Amino acid sequence: MKLICSKANLLKGVNIVSKAVPTRTTMAILECILIDASANEIKLMANDMELGIETIIDGTIEERGIIALDAKIFSEIVRKLPDNDVTIETDASFKTVISCEKAKFNIIGKSGDDFSYIPYVERNESIVLSQFTLKEVIRQTIFSIADNDNNKLMTGELFEIEENKLRVVSLDGHRISIRYIEMKNHYDSKKVVVPGKTLQEISKIIPGSADEDVVIYITNNHIVFEFENTTVVSRLIEGEYFKIDQMLSSDYDTKVRINKRELLDCIDRATLLVKEGDKKPIIMNITDGNMELRINSFIGSMNEDIDIDKDGKDIMIGFNPKFFIDALRVIDEEEVNLYMVNPKAPCFIKDDEGKFIYLILPVNFNTAAN
Repeated sequence: MKLICSKANLLKGVNIVSKAVPTRTTMAILECILIDASANEIKLMANDMELGIETIIDGTIEERGIIALDAKIFSEIVRKLPDNDVTIETDASFKTVISCEKAKFNIIGKSGDDFSYIPYVERNESIVLSQFTLKEVIRQTIFSIADNDNNKLMTGELFEIEENKLRVVSLDGHRISIRYIEMKNHYDSKKVVVPGKTLQEISKIIPGSADEDVVIYITNNHIVFEFENTTVVSRLIEGEYFKIDQMLSSDYDTKVRINKRELLDCIDRATLLVKEGDKKPIIMNITDGNMELRINSFIGSMNEDIDIDKDGKDIMIGFNPKFFIDALRVIDEEEVNLYMVNPKAPCFIKDDEGKFIYLILPVNFNTAAN
């Protein structure tokens, strides 16, 4: 095999597929990036058996072939080459020469025939979203997936399609994030759980253009995302997702309308007094026209008042400050509505248009308040 392409194109492709190289595996071939120039295009591919990414890069194929190269070494070499055309040449014994200007690396590759290719997935009905929308939806929900495997379903996000509505849900047992998207077309009903890792990697590699689309295909076991010259194939998480609709009561005893930036900044300031690992709640004391926020920790205490519009009862309620910060950071609206029932029931953060709901469970603050 012999091919020539610019360092910029090669590096971009390597960075994209590297997201699917496993960090730990017993199969050495999976630690490789496959370069497939056996047809009329240069494909780069990586696959950890749960997530596979393939991208096509521009370049010239002088001699067709296929080779698997250790991902870590290959990506470091490419990153440090001069900004010029790169030539990759292999022989029958998998010796690979990577050269650029006066730099020349010799490394040993592996047979491309041993590589675990991305599974072929039937592409029937396609779902189309703008790149911007998909990237935003992931950003606005991914923070509330669980980060351990105690419950596999919590490590993924529910993608639920009804006609022209997409609902994306994530939860970790302490909070729920929900985004509602209106799509241009109508689709058959679908309900799948996509691994959080897949969505995190997609959000890193998708350009996020509002004018360019992502085409999505869903089967019983896999989901495919296609954008620009890149294809991402992921296994789905099996199982019935949690029935969250019964948690989304519209009843409330207290409604607060508040400036999002003021609330975020205030909670952010308060966390200066909380060390990593300390479970000190932010306490909200809500009365007519005013929200007092206070925190007490081993370092000290802080309190601050924010002007609000309030309907309903006064309430004093405590929350994990991180959960509030995570939600408020991804909300673009200038003002948000908080809905509360009592100090032991969830707080809902919503907008007027019904585009999002963030549910946060309160914490007991009796001991911390003293």
